[in-house]
Amino acid sequence: MRPLSVVVITRNEERNLARCLTSVQGVADDIVVVDSFSTDGTEAIAKAHGARFVQHAFEGHIEQKNWAITQARHPFILSLDADEALDDRLRAAVSEAKTRAEDGYTMNRLTNYCGTWIRHGGWYPDTKLRLWDSRKGHWGGINPHDRYEMGPGARITHLPGDILHYSYYSVEDHWRQVDYFTTIAAKAAAAKGKRAGVLKRWFSPVAKFIGAYVLQLGFLDGRAGFTIARISAAATSMKYRKLQAIEQ
Repeated sequence: MRPLSVVVITRNEERNLARCLTSVQGVADDIVVVDSFSTDGTEAIAKAHGARFVQHAFEGHIEQKNWAITQARHPFILSLDADEALDDRLRAAVSEAKTRAEDGYTMNRLTNYCGTWIRHGGWYPDTKLRLWDSRKGHWGGINPHDRYEMGPGARITHLPGDILHYSYYSVEDHWRQVDYFTTIAAKAAAAKGKRAGVLKRWFSPVAKFIGAYVLQLGFLDGRAGFTIARISAAATSMKYRKLQAIEQ
């Protein structure tokens, strides 16, 4: 039986954190919340649910999550965002995985958008690698889109059940997040030498909408599917416009 550390990074997550931490009770042997100086009730909620609460300055999603790993008591780690929770089936699967020997485990993520569960438009199954032996990988990707990367030869398998992702409570929340994330993404792209060419600026947003709403069947999610596809297209446009501004 491998002891399990659950690691969560936070900043002003009093709206979500209790649900996240409740979902890992009975599965986690250690819970650590790494917080970037919240000003709301995040700390009190974390401690009320038995989590260790550590504060660390935020230097980027990837950087914060890699540092957070160092605070875990055990190398076998489940990483969750504060707005995520395990469903019953996945909680049972994670508990069973503690008795197994694979290096990493993937799982599907099901997103709730303004009260609607989204199953199309590229938002599901949204498979994530979130349970792993931290000695055999690290967080990588391009901010703000982090992903965990296992080393060569790592044994990875898939677990049943879903991470329940409570993404946005309102369309306004979505727009605010898009503005925040596209700024980070544009800066990260510029740092890697990427450029905002004319074709990318004009055609990528159109391709994004068609891909999400038509090809990936976003229309089956009704009004929410249309809203998501429209905002996703706008986000693509915003990212390239911000990248162009950096270039200039």
